[in-house]
Amino acid sequence: MRRKLTSIVNGAFPLGFVVLLLVTWEYLVRWKAVQEWILPGPALIARTLADNLPLILKHAQTTLMECLAGFTLAIILSFVLAFVMDEVLLLRRALYPLLIASQTVPIISVAPLFIIWFGYGVMPKIIVVILVCFFPIALSLLGGLGAVDREYLELFRSMKATRLDIIRMVKLPLALPSFFSGLKIAASYSVMGAVIGEWLGAKEGLGMYMTIAQRSFQVDRVFAAILTITVLSAALFALVALIERLVIPWNRLTEWRDL
Repeated sequence: MRRKLTSIVNGAFPLGFVVLLLVTWEYLVRWKAVQEWILPGPALIARTLADNLPLILKHAQTTLMECLAGFTLAIILSFVLAFVMDEVLLLRRALYPLLIASQTVPIISVAPLFIIWFGYGVMPKIIVVILVCFFPIALSLLGGLGAVDREYLELFRSMKATRLDIIRMVKLPLALPSFFSGLKIAASYSVMGAVIGEWLGAKEGLGMYMTIAQRSFQVDRVFAAILTITVLSAALFALVALIERLVIPWNRLTEWRDL
């Protein structure tokens, strides 16, 4: 009962703050403290979203497909690289600095190259999503594998367990909490990656919808697209969090005990 009450109270504060922010924003626009063509009010944004919902959903479907494709491929690549680097120490020492250094290159600076190489189709957007999602997933999984208690490993080795048995029964289960932490971050980033790819050139997608709205100075439509992107990101994050609860429910119990 106390946990439920704490959860309700903790959720009420941010919700109340958001409501207060929206009400203040709406009244500032209505009192002409801010020009509507610069910053439209929440009511106008909601009407614009409702009026253009079929078109926005069509673009959102394209963006979501790009997100899911890139996100799935990023998970596969991250698993392969993380397990190989964990097993081969020399390879880990060689690739880990390169993995960190790769994050110093802004994605938006290399994305135009993908447009040149692969055209305006879906492939450049998927590649951008992979690049955005790969690092947090790979790094969190690699960290989880490396943090496994050596006593567990020695115990299983003394029982003549094979490397595959150790990975399946020890390393992977104990690395899952860290893996899902990176997965939730990557899930929310995936929408951003797809939109960045669409900004640079696309036939459809939320990024393309935003570009058209921006060029015609339809700020309310830009905000409607931003709201849709936010909802998509939150939905993907919530989906991964739900899967985490189903796969490793014991980790949630541990978190509750730590509160």
